[in-house]
Amino acid sequence: MDDAATETAALSRARWWALFGKGAFDALCFPAWMIALALFGVGSLARDVGHPIGAAMASTLFVWAGPAQVIFYGGLAANVPLPTIALAICLSSLRFLPMTMAFLPLLRGPTTTRFTELLAAHYISITVWTESLRRLPHMPRRERVPYYFGFANACIGLTTLSTGVGYLLVGAVPGPVAAGLLAVTPIFFTISLTAGARIPADWIALALGFLLEPIALVVLGPGFDLMGVGLVGGTIAFFVGGAIERRRA
Repeated sequence: MDDAATETAALSRARWWALFGKGAFDALCFPAWMIALALFGVGSLARDVGHPIGAAMASTLFVWAGPAQVIFYGGLAANVPLPTIALAICLSSLRFLPMTMAFLPLLRGPTTTRFTELLAAHYISITVWTESLRRLPHMPRRERVPYYFGFANACIGLTTLSTGVGYLLVGAVPGPVAAGLLAVTPIFFTISLTAGARIPADWIALALGFLLEPIALVVLGPGFDLMGVGLVGGTIAFFVGGAIERRRA
């Protein structure tokens, strides 16, 4: 069987689940715990507004975005109208649109269905996105989907459990510590991007992200700052990095 045929051949069920398990194992080795720690405090927020533990865990399972969950429960605690909370959550999640558009082509193959892509989009988070961009390009295309779902399900499953634990242990963790845990994900995100940087454009984009974010936060405000930084910094990094690569060639 030639390489093209091997690339498009369907995986056996045993091989599919083996790749799923490998993805889950890799996530549980470290990355999943970073997200779980970051969303530990969401459970306490849910309890503060009177939600049951099931609702707290469901917010992680179905919303799957720490900042959006904080906005949701913070808005409920402040008696903000639900349409306003919904709009604020939509704006906070806009950052995932370009991330998802850039990522899904990595999973797309001859046998990938539209439903698979839509389901995969739900699992996109900062950690899942950065780790997948670092790991998937080195794998055969037909093996990426099961590995990705294993990795992402381990992350979302452990984090859902962490939200429940946070609900039950409300008051056991000091407020400053719970707030500090929310910073774990951005720190890990930065480390992952640095570990995955290989070409000049990667390093330029990282540097511009740090330089432009304070300016974008003032000019564009929360909710649009990351999109602005990504658009401007990414465009500059693409052209400058490409120019450097061409000069090296």
